[in-house]
Amino acid sequence: IQAPASSQREIRRAGEQTSPQVARAVGHPRSAGQGGGLISGSRSTRRFHFRGYTPRGTRKRDGNLGRRFRGESHHKVDSKGRVSIPASFRRVLEASDPNWQQTGDNPELVIVYGDESRKFLECYTMEAIEEVDAKIAALPRGSFQRKLLERMFNGQSLPTTVDETGRLVLPAKLRSKIGLEGEAFFIASGDTFQIWKPQTYEEIEMAEVEKRKAELPEGFDPLQFLDGAGGA
Repeated sequence: IQAPASSQREIRRAGEQTSPQVARAVGHPRSAGQGGGLISGSRSTRRFHFRGYTPRGTRKRDGNLGRRFRGESHHKVDSKGRVSIPASFRRVLEASDPNWQQTGDNPELVIVYGDESRKFLECYTMEAIEEVDAKIAALPRGSFQRKLLERMFNGQSLPTTVDETGRLVLPAKLRSKIGLEGEAFFIASGDTFQIWKPQTYEEIEMAEVEKRKAELPEGFDPLQFLDGAGGA
């Protein structure tokens, strides 16, 4: 049964004010011929791309979505210094490397090892290290602050890549510096992640955290640290 002409005009007018997403969801005529997915009467095979999901092989990412490392894990280190990194870490490195987004080559990163006082390796995404470099460049040339930071981030660092199997190759110099042997401990730190010898992390980092926590009032909720964040 065909609707009256006036009703058909109303349907068309409503369709013009309906977003493609809503139209596809309800099977509105507006979606016809627009590749809206598996809709009754349509042969389109276009896939839905949800916000935050990037199909394999697509280089572009949505804003800064997914560009922060999260989690911790232990990984074996072989005799050649090869160690697998968490798959989620690799996704962040890829999303934060402009060259990878254009060519699909192995994602790049920079490992900052610093002087003897640093007992861990800190791995920076390309976006994160560029942000640091820009801040260093803003300091007065020849100043002690700039020299100190340039020594650490430019001199005491190693540009490298993740290989095709999702592994990093840590040179003997870096492994020796932090005493890394058969196992490495990875822990996320925002737009960087750290690599520790597991025992060192327990003895130094966790011990310091527990010491600071003991200074807080009983029952203190760490979420209170977020109050006033960002100048609010």
